[in-house]
Amino acid sequence: MIISWNWLKEYVRLDMSLQELEHRLMMSGLNHEGTVERAGDFAIDLEVTSNRPDCLCHIGVARETAVLFDHSLSIPTADPQEASTPITDLSELDVQCPDLCPRYVARVIQGVTIKPSPDWLQRRLDSLGVAIVNNVVDITNYVLLECGQPLHAFDYQKLDENRIVVRQACSGEKLIAINQRSYDLDPGMCVIADADKPVAIAGIMGGLQTEVSEETTDLLIESAIFDPLSVRTTSRALSLNSDSSYRFERGIDVESVDWASRRACDLILNLAGGTLASGKLEFATSVPSASPVRLRFDQLKRILGITVDGRTATEILNKLGLKVEDRTSNHVTVIAPSWRKDLTREIDLVEEVGRIHGYESVPETETIAVHSFNRSMLEQLSSRIRDLLCGAGFDEALTYSMLDEDSVASFSPWSSATPLSVEHPSRRRECMLRKSLIPSLLAARHHNQSQGNNNAELFELAHVYLPGPDGSFSEEPTMIGIVSNRTFEELKGLCEWIVQSVNPDAALQTKLYDNTLSPSMFQPSMGAELILENKTWGYLGPLSDPLIDHYKLHAPCSVVELRMDLLEHIARAIPQYCPLSTFPSLDRELSLIVDESTSWQELEQLVKDHAGNFLETIEFLDHFRGDPIPRGKKSLHFRTLYRAAERTLTNEEVDHFQQAIILACQKTLSAILRL
Repeated sequence: MIISWNWLKEYVRLDMSLQELEHRLMMSGLNHEGTVERAGDFAIDLEVTSNRPDCLCHIGVARETAVLFDHSLSIPTADPQEASTPITDLSELDVQCPDLCPRYVARVIQGVTIKPSPDWLQRRLDSLGVAIVNNVVDITNYVLLECGQPLHAFDYQKLDENRIVVRQACSGEKLIAINQRSYDLDPGMCVIADADKPVAIAGIMGGLQTEVSEETTDLLIESAIFDPLSVRTTSRALSLNSDSSYRFERGIDVESVDWASRRACDLILNLAGGTLASGKLEFATSVPSASPVRLRFDQLKRILGITVDGRTATEILNKLGLKVEDRTSNHVTVIAPSWRKDLTREIDLVEEVGRIHGYESVPETETIAVHSFNRSMLEQLSSRIRDLLCGAGFDEALTYSMLDEDSVASFSPWSSATPLSVEHPSRRRECMLRKSLIPSLLAARHHNQSQGNNNAELFELAHVYLPGPDGSFSEEPTMIGIVSNRTFEELKGLCEWIVQSVNPDAALQTKLYDNTLSPSMFQPSMGAELILENKTWGYLGPLSDPLIDHYKLHAPCSVVELRMDLLEHIARAIPQYCPLSTFPSLDRELSLIVDESTSWQELEQLVKDHAGNFLETIEFLDHFRGDPIPRGKKSLHFRTLYRAAERTLTNEEVDHFQQAIILACQKTLSAILRL
């Protein structure tokens, strides 16, 4: 925001030096970007943060200056003389979308003379780099820079039926704006229309057809509030920005709407002549009143490290425009003014007192108490898993949450429902919220491949967005996504390693993925569903050929996706010590011929159930098919290891356990011992 030194004098006494004003404003939160001297004036460039739209005008900066230097603030009166003709005889207002336009004020001035602005007005605008147009347009720009409320002047005679209709654009409508460019309007965009057609893009720019020109004699002055998100969305969609849209996107003071309208009409009557119709056309929805906020005085010392007595703190808040509702020796309760929507919490009041009292008064030697907070289990697990995966040779990726429809549908094991869509003007094609991390990671792998890195081992910890069966939002779980060229066995071992690092006693099982749910995800009969504590934890497998082709990958690729919430459920925050046995172990190997349909998981569970209490581990070694194994059969080769905690096991005991395993497998799986 560029502020004129001479203009600022209209509202507050500037008895300080320019350098002192710049310094005090900077220390209070309005960072000084630079100052340029222009024709006997100084243009002061201030950086205004997005939470302070009240400072995007001269009165706002003057208000800050008055508080910082303990001066009085002078705001011009706005009381234009009205004629006898009522405005209701001249025009009509119809607001059809109150959610997009919660307040609209219109006034009509007849018999104006369009001519160049007087020198003082031209100098004011020129000092800030604003183009000079004519007296009426210059006045609307002047009031905008004065109070921060955007205005627009329509040529009243060019409004069809002299009506103003605030509505959403219809499909196929166009508007040629005052920048002489044509814009295609999408349904949902808020427009200002007359009885027939759009005449302005609400909150952004007026139309060329109804702009004020030398032939204009009658005016309709618009002052309104438009929904910030609607203005921002439309502005991005049309790639059209303006001083008005910049302010509407950040929020407008509801109390300034009518004042700015009256102020502009007063100036127009003085500089362009004419008569102002009595009354106004107004639409306004109910505005919720600001909630009281309490400031405990002891928080000033705790947070700022300096002592500010209650009386001083209350005076600062009062000068900033906050209304005192209640005050005791320990606290004060205040209500923020309409132009300070950012003051909603106690910490906001602490900041206000601190910046006005002066951050430079905080002593460097003062000790400020710092309180530590424990990280949540999700934060602890995320850090642990990141370290584990980086140590295993993976690189962490950060990808977009929005994808195109084909990518979302390409890999979706968690939900078959239609993905949630988001209206985002800069990503019209990629507007679907992802249901899995894998498509984003595969796209990242393809990008690495195009840069010459054909073996990008990537992982990501992030949210996915799962819709409910009716298309509504259901849940937003955190997932672990992995893409790699490693084998199924290596990635399964990685998953087991993750579980072991979280809870060594947790039971992880696998079962064949049901290809009927999403047949194009994995290679046939090679995808696995990971079961953790009897719940689906994730999916693992080599990527199918159609998906490899879809993402244009040069080599086979395997993927893993895991839910973090199940890890949170089983996690041990503090590892438990378990003493190791000092006695030797005994191991045995077995090769069993079983049906082709028998999975290793079935055999493993059967061995665990019949191996007795001394079984320490069971390890898969190999499998074999072909001669001399009968057709439809396969050989599974595994090792069992036994150990007792308090004594040495005998060979006879272990042989007994092995025999029990063999008998159970023969009975349950019709297994044959391969010698």
